[in-house]
Amino acid sequence: MVVNQSLTGRKWIVQPCDDRLALTIQQRHAVPDVVARVMAIRGITLETAADFLEPTLRALLPDPFQLKDMDAAVSRMITAIKYNEKICVFGDYDVDGATSSALLIRFCRAIGVLISYYIPDRMKEGYGPNSAAMQQLAADGIKLVITVDCGVTAHEPLKAAKEAGLDVIVLDHHAGEPQLPPAAAVVNPNRIDETSQHRHMAAVGVTFLFLVALNNKLREAGFYKKNVHSGLEPESSSIKEGGSPLSRGCASSFMEPNLMSELDIVALGTVCDVVSLTGVNRAFVRQGLRVMSRSNNIGINALLNVARNKGAADTYTAGFVLGPRVNAGGRVGKSDLGTRLLSTQDANEAHDIAQQLEKLNEERRMIEAQTLEQALAMVSHTSTHAAFVDGEGWHPGVIGLVASRVKDRFNLPAFATAFDGEMGKGSCRSIKGIDIGAMIIAARQEGLLINGGGHAMAAGYTVAKQAYLAFKEFIETRLAKVLAETPLEPTLLLDGLLTLGGVNVELAEKLQALAPFGSGNPEPRFAIMDVKLLRADIVGANHLRLVFNSEIGGSLSAIAFRAMDNEIGQALANLKKGSRVNVAGYIRLNSYAMRNDVQLVVEDVAII
Repeated sequence: MVVNQSLTGRKWIVQPCDDRLALTIQQRHAVPDVVARVMAIRGITLETAADFLEPTLRALLPDPFQLKDMDAAVSRMITAIKYNEKICVFGDYDVDGATSSALLIRFCRAIGVLISYYIPDRMKEGYGPNSAAMQQLAADGIKLVITVDCGVTAHEPLKAAKEAGLDVIVLDHHAGEPQLPPAAAVVNPNRIDETSQHRHMAAVGVTFLFLVALNNKLREAGFYKKNVHSGLEPESSSIKEGGSPLSRGCASSFMEPNLMSELDIVALGTVCDVVSLTGVNRAFVRQGLRVMSRSNNIGINALLNVARNKGAADTYTAGFVLGPRVNAGGRVGKSDLGTRLLSTQDANEAHDIAQQLEKLNEERRMIEAQTLEQALAMVSHTSTHAAFVDGEGWHPGVIGLVASRVKDRFNLPAFATAFDGEMGKGSCRSIKGIDIGAMIIAARQEGLLINGGGHAMAAGYTVAKQAYLAFKEFIETRLAKVLAETPLEPTLLLDGLLTLGGVNVELAEKLQALAPFGSGNPEPRFAIMDVKLLRADIVGANHLRLVFNSEIGGSLSAIAFRAMDNEIGQALANLKKGSRVNVAGYIRLNSYAMRNDVQLVVEDVAII
């Protein structure tokens, strides 16, 4: 333990490190001591170190057919291809949904298969399949619907689809229930009966596995002109179609698609859905960011241009430059813009959509800021179990962002609900140790919600105003029980202690060996003890630019993002020059304005 209570009310704890393991990793894999120590803290073993340092799909990609219903899903898709059936992908409007939809569209286009898409309107239809949409697709002659990033809890809409003559393949990753919806196949690593170890994949990862499996079966059936291998296919049995290749007149006109070239889309969806960047997800993102840096995708390239983003892509590029802009269409604009952008082959169309998304993202920022200000005023610092915020007329497109900000501010599970008359659409975000998706499903099963689902850290719901109070009481009771059994003490876990003089460009460069960073592989966090605050200047709307020095000399530049929204900014802005503090955060290279130095990104502060 380093600090008992910081400005944000957290206890700082240096995580234990197996020194012997760290030394062995350092020697065997020729990595710096600091990198080896962080790996040991992360639980990386000698057996897994090589794949962690250089994650490849060849080593980490699972056999797709290990997932339940994958064989049925591929078989049904091949039937649709063989008989030229009309196919439609039904996607969610967030980044994971858009990337999953675009991935399917691009693959089908590459093999000469026509596929349409349907992205529900967030305001009018809400999340996931609905009966009216399914019936309309059937009326339009669609025979096969593939839902991506949704569908696993859509019992009534999929029942309506079946009655209308539609077959549905569900490709999802949200928490399932004991009873599956009536579908031709439900491929989801988070099915209750699933035994796969890959439950952490985003929907775009599940979709990619589906395409790997489909691609392999098509190759074995003699579908392609040449047997051009992507190097991704697992071994599996040959397709059985009466002993002959698929009968399609255009089959000989198409080369086998290069699935590796689509990994930029997979990386984008994986990062933005904040799933654990471990195992195959780490390979998706590491390899996908390399593809993204080559600007292969016309839509991604157009969006990077309007955002004025240059240089090699990293998880920040995916999560904070591209992600919010792709999401902006679904939040405050047209729900299908993200899918259209990522699947288009027309540079002019990509430029136009990117410009629209840039404007919508600015609009989203303004709406979010206004809503967040109202939301923060509703939360009491004495709240013990959860933070509930709600408002009449709030924009449903920003409530997920508001819930995330409230969660970060108060370190509590946060529920944000936008009411429109007697109906409310809500979004919630959780903290480590609280499975919020399971609670939302339980509330729906109790009849307290009209709709709802999600995963451990994030979920969404629809609630009637007359049931809202009962819903809150239900959640409070569930949380009280969980916290009584396992009390959660706010903590800040550190990977080590540094001296001010030890923070330099060389250290920042060494730490990049541990990237990509994200959920499941957090960016290394360090504390620098007993430094003096020289400057604290407000920059932008609510950030603090800081300078520290120490008794033994030297200085360190730092930035505290959104600090004026919390206790850190208020305290540091009022501290006298020379005040002594302990500071914790991340060591990053600062390349702004062609500079090449190092800075500390401050996460927490303790005044001495």
